[in-house]
Amino acid sequence: MKTTIPRLALSLYILLSVITSSSAQTCKSYTFASNQVFSACTDLPYLNSFLHWNYDSSSAKLQIAYRHTGLTTASKWVAWAVNPNATTMVGSQALVAYQRSDGSMRAYTSPINGYETTLQEGKLSFDVTDLSATYANNEITIFATLGLSSMDGSATVNQVWQDGPLSGDSPQMHETSGANVQSMGTVNLLSGEAAKTGGGSGKLKKRNIHAVLNTLSWGIMMPIGALIARYMKAFKSADPAWFYLHLSCQSMAYMVGVAGWGTGLKLGSDSAGVQYDTHRTIGIILFCLGTLQVFALLLRPKPDHKYRFYWNIYHHLVAYSVIILSIVNIFEGFKILKPEKKWKNAYIGIIAALAFNAIWLEAYTWYVVVKRKKSESSNAKNPLRNLVISGR
Repeated sequence: MKTTIPRLALSLYILLSVITSSSAQTCKSYTFASNQVFSACTDLPYLNSFLHWNYDSSSAKLQIAYRHTGLTTASKWVAWAVNPNATTMVGSQALVAYQRSDGSMRAYTSPINGYETTLQEGKLSFDVTDLSATYANNEITIFATLGLSSMDGSATVNQVWQDGPLSGDSPQMHETSGANVQSMGTVNLLSGEAAKTGGGSGKLKKRNIHAVLNTLSWGIMMPIGALIARYMKAFKSADPAWFYLHLSCQSMAYMVGVAGWGTGLKLGSDSAGVQYDTHRTIGIILFCLGTLQVFALLLRPKPDHKYRFYWNIYHHLVAYSVIILSIVNIFEGFKILKPEKKWKNAYIGIIAALAFNAIWLEAYTWYVVVKRKKSESSNAKNPLRNLVISGR
């Protein structure tokens, strides 16, 4: 009995410590050092973050304190944002803060116009006053007052919060997996009810599908199909197999490419107010040229037709234009998506391998064609040799 009591007391102490520690991590038990009081708060589900606020519905004034805890290093930026149009990162109106290398704090506003943002300072779509930030005990807190009268008047707002590394005093791209792509949701400023959206991971998945489909179709299968047509037909034994291989490869590439193009259009419509002009323009041109190639195939003249020469020029010109534009646009996509370096390096390796094969096949097929023409010319000059060879 004597040993049981100490063990029971120890267990109760541990349980009490856990409860106390757990409650310490909730927004309601937090007291601000400046003695500021906020009437509502919510524990954000990702990135050790908390939002405190006072909201005056009559004036649409929102006073906030965004706390980002658990920072193991001061070399990080944090941000909290309102998106007036969607539950996504793009279009968000962000408050950003970090500790400079000299120890002072910087807090500023940044409109998020694209996924490749480096959080450039800029004016938001609503008024921001009293913006400041503090750093203490591995925690950055952003204070600000927002004038939301320019929004639709709804008490429910779309919020996004984030963190990322610093390079010197310059914010860098945040992680594109895990909690960093899930840190978004909605919050009702009157009831305090908050909800997760999960939109970040879904949007990222769509972008990855778009990238894979277009890289595989326009960026890999199209060049392979061109290599088949260019070099296999130099060998008489490969006729007409080369044509059907070429047709099959380019048809599959076009169908997969159209699917990738469609996902790109959907992503563009979901990114309100954001335009990737170069990437989108090249994508539309590629779709048009690819479609022209499909219809041109239906009008393909016979080999001995007088217009076949001109059709060949058109066909080759469009085909090589598609390949060049495809490669350029894939690298434009890499700049937007910013995947891990290994994916970009892998594609560079594939293009380098295709280019290497094109170079040595070009030399070898020229050798085969020249040798064949010499043989045909020699046979034409010596008809007796033709009779001997044919056994007549």
